[in-house]
Amino acid sequence: MRMLVALLTAVAMTSGVVASAVAEDVPQHRLTVRGSAFVDAYGREVVLRGFNVSGEVKLAENGFLPFANAADARRSAQAMKALTGANAVRIPIAWAGTQPVRGPVNTQYLAKLTDQMKAFLDAGFTVLPDFHQDLFSRYLFNRGSWYTGDGAPKWVVDLGGYPAESCGICAHWGQNITQNGAVQDATKDFWHNARGVQDEFVGMAVQTMTYLRTNLSAAQFGGIAGMDPYNEPFAGRYDSGQDSKAWEQNVLWPFFKRFRDAMDSAGWQDKPAFVEPNMFWNANISFQLHPGGFQDTGVMGPRYVFNTHFYDQLAQSGVFMPGKAGDGQYSGAFGTVRDRATALGTTAIVTEFGHPLTGYTSDKAPTVDKAMYQALDSRVSGANWWGRPAQSGPVLSATQWQWDIYSGRHHELMNDNPDKVKTEGDAWNGEDFSSARTADDGTVQLRQDARLLDRLYPAAVAGHTLAFTYEDRSRDGSQTLTWNQIPSTMPATAALTGTGRYGVLVWQGAAAGAPTELHVPAGMTPTVVTDLPSATRVGDRLQLPATPGLHYALVAEPGSAPTAAQLAAVRAELAAWAPTAVK
Repeated sequence: MRMLVALLTAVAMTSGVVASAVAEDVPQHRLTVRGSAFVDAYGREVVLRGFNVSGEVKLAENGFLPFANAADARRSAQAMKALTGANAVRIPIAWAGTQPVRGPVNTQYLAKLTDQMKAFLDAGFTVLPDFHQDLFSRYLFNRGSWYTGDGAPKWVVDLGGYPAESCGICAHWGQNITQNGAVQDATKDFWHNARGVQDEFVGMAVQTMTYLRTNLSAAQFGGIAGMDPYNEPFAGRYDSGQDSKAWEQNVLWPFFKRFRDAMDSAGWQDKPAFVEPNMFWNANISFQLHPGGFQDTGVMGPRYVFNTHFYDQLAQSGVFMPGKAGDGQYSGAFGTVRDRATALGTTAIVTEFGHPLTGYTSDKAPTVDKAMYQALDSRVSGANWWGRPAQSGPVLSATQWQWDIYSGRHHELMNDNPDKVKTEGDAWNGEDFSSARTADDGTVQLRQDARLLDRLYPAAVAGHTLAFTYEDRSRDGSQTLTWNQIPSTMPATAALTGTGRYGVLVWQGAAAGAPTELHVPAGMTPTVVTDLPSATRVGDRLQLPATPGLHYALVAEPGSAPTAAQLAAVRAELAAWAPTAVK
């Protein structure tokens, strides 16, 4: 096997390196599902990484839109790409915005929403629209309530004649899901199509999807990944004798099949439905766990994607997990996500994850979020990765919650109450998750460590990924977090990486019309050690030739330029080690 080390210097990156067949700004259009992966038009395995844009859709201040205007959307897209290298966004859609009165959809809302989506599509992002709700609707809550919701319009709530809402003694807004009678009743009514509300929702969805398809160009529509039919579904109340798994099988899954038909009728037949299980299926507090994950549906196949969320409830409680997260903290939880997708015959995506950035448990955020990204990259902990790379599993696609350029600058009248104006954080039920904010000079800035958010990841692999890891060296205060330890049996590799960031990809290559591409973080001048004859930097992408065979690439940033002898030693170590990534 021919081996070569590619050393990319600062001069090489600015001297007009010849680009490959794929320009850096071309989005991964026309994604489909093949086995456990998304694949693009070239047959490459694609990993989607990015953010939810944004929780602003939960608020009335800008008419349930992600942004006040398209210019803000473009500013946000440009900043996200530059600061994080993201290639995907999940964009919530509010039913209250699409259909504020019963009947035809509000095309003025859809026109503004479409323009804001175009800002991301034209910047090269893959976009996943999401029909979003939390606690069913803001209109269930009285003006003086401690809490609020989002989702259904007022006319849907008016049809129900629900009791006065009350959560009782609730320390977190999520307790309304299982303790607020009005929320429970309205949610159950939706699933049972009381007064035809589910019919109305599906009809609205068909109109919305048809509008999007016909008002986006063919290239823009190609950048739409699919549709998330319903955010964080829960029964509201189970029927007598029904458990969570039976509810998923007999109520939720039929709804998703119905929605799949609606997508087809709207011209979305070539795009998958990103379906979410019972929202408590993977709760990590035992008394909140409602077993599920579509255990009884059988194989879904490639017209569906297993779409789930994960938040560490133990960590957020501050009681059940008093310390910080550590190496491998979420390997098991995210491994279960991979296993469920495999059993369902499709791929998986984690469309929400994260941790509060202010408040009681915010000190855990640097370690919790690092551990979540680590588990997205591989199901093996850093301490064990080099010894068990074949157990890594697929690299999971994911969108972090959230990216809100209005963070801390809101002017939201909670439940339309002028005496309860919310400005801080996300301006919604006391949450503060946004990784971004707008500074006084109008620039978009990160609120989290750039080393955590701007990550090396395999954006497109010509072939099949066998193992991947990335040591981001992100910080918890002044402490550098290093969890991936290169073993003593590979001293040259350990010496080359030193204290810098590094990642390793091992893949079974295939001939394709486009190269393998890894996103390279801003400010990283990488030394690349690979068996392939070339490695080319194009913009923020490292491109490696699409060639059959077993391949490896180490992307590192050594403290000083390595010698030829050092590089040869690393090459020898990696060549001997790489076959261990094959099962």
